[in-house]
Amino acid sequence: MKNAHPTSRNQPARSHSRITYAAPASTPSSSGRAAVIGPGIHINGDISGDENLLVEGKVDGKIRLGSNHVEIGQSGQVNADITAKVIKIAGQVRGDLNGTEKVVISSSGNVHGNIVAPRMTLEDGAIFKGSIDMDPGEPAKAQVAKTGKKAG
Repeated sequence: MKNAHPTSRNQPARSHSRITYAAPASTPSSSGRAAVIGPGIHINGDISGDENLLVEGKVDGKIRLGSNHVEIGQSGQVNADITAKVIKIAGQVRGDLNGTEKVVISSSGNVHGNIVAPRMTLEDGAIFKGSIDMDPGEPAKAQVAKTGKKAG
């Protein structure tokens, strides 16, 4: 009978551990692990890979992380075109942004460049100069061709 009590004690502990693990299990999909370029780092060149990226330093070149997240922190200064699944800007960016899922420019963000993404958030106070294309894929070219035929 002594064995029965530890078993019944283990069952509630497992349910508690499930509750404990439930919150972190959803967190990695939204934030995940990220490589960090610290405020004292300056990279001159192209960055590509299969990992999320947080830039707090300076980057000159191109950033290509097509299936991952790129975040430019408040101290980040980037002179590069950025391609990623999700792009979040809180610092300064000079270059075009291509977000396959979404692009977010926070209130402290400053972007000079064109944005292509199906979803776009521009927070109050953000600075943005450029164009925004929220039409995914080739239909824009098809519409231009049709318009040209009708006009001609």
